[in-house]
Amino acid sequence: MVREVNMHNGSSELTLSQKIEDILVARNLRGMKNVQAHLEPGYCLRAAKILRDCDGHVLIGTGFPVVDTFETDGPVGTIALYNSLETIGATPVIVCGKPLSEALAAKFRVHEIRVGDHGHREQEALEAMKKYRPQAIVSIERPGQAADGSYYNMRGENISSRTACFDTFMNLSECPTIAVGDGGNEIGMGKVSKALKGLDIIPAATSCDELIVSDVSNWGAYGIISFLSIWQGSDLLREIDPLGILEYISALGSVDGVTRINQLTEDGLPASEGESILRELREVCGFEI
Repeated sequence: MVREVNMHNGSSELTLSQKIEDILVARNLRGMKNVQAHLEPGYCLRAAKILRDCDGHVLIGTGFPVVDTFETDGPVGTIALYNSLETIGATPVIVCGKPLSEALAAKFRVHEIRVGDHGHREQEALEAMKKYRPQAIVSIERPGQAADGSYYNMRGENISSRTACFDTFMNLSECPTIAVGDGGNEIGMGKVSKALKGLDIIPAATSCDELIVSDVSNWGAYGIISFLSIWQGSDLLREIDPLGILEYISALGSVDGVTRINQLTEDGLPASEGESILRELREVCGFEI
């Protein structure tokens, strides 16, 4: 049940956005609380405003390769945002490479991009954008190209041969771009390159218009959905079932990005952590708990 949202005693949307942004990095698992200080406050609000009035295609890139499959962080938030965008009247399309593209195609609109290095990356992006004419492009836990053009995971391992390039979509886009990351090696982190120097990673160089940092990238999507819920007058956050989505993608072969095991966790954390974040966000947004 949803009651009238009072923005917590008349607080402004910007103040609410800052509260949401603080919730997303409160655990500071990989240094994102420190990176947050280098972003202009209100990024969750600004990202949500980009998506609020979309009534056409929104491209959502996700899928971080781990071993020979994909990790749980990214697809959970992507599916949650996909469903919310459909509710507000947009037409989301998930952009990813194999094996995630084949795994999700039965239930979602999917646009497949080629895995590994090839000479048609820009053409691939331009053809997709000509086809869909997206009103916004979102990246959730996508590997971002480092300064040398390669892709690296949190361990510093080169994963270029298993990574599809979504960077070209962000770089060549004529519409606003949003990125969500939690470690510094994801698309969008080029926006805060100076803030990443103290992290033990090979940072991504690809930037974006609005960057959302969170302790787990899935949770960054929930920050956007918080505002979509308020403007829709419907508690979309309540509809998100982290455990249910984890069960769905686990059956399709996902692994936890930290443990590299097929289990119902995200970045080594149980689904209850994501559920806790959702409760905090719903409470700060003024929804009945």
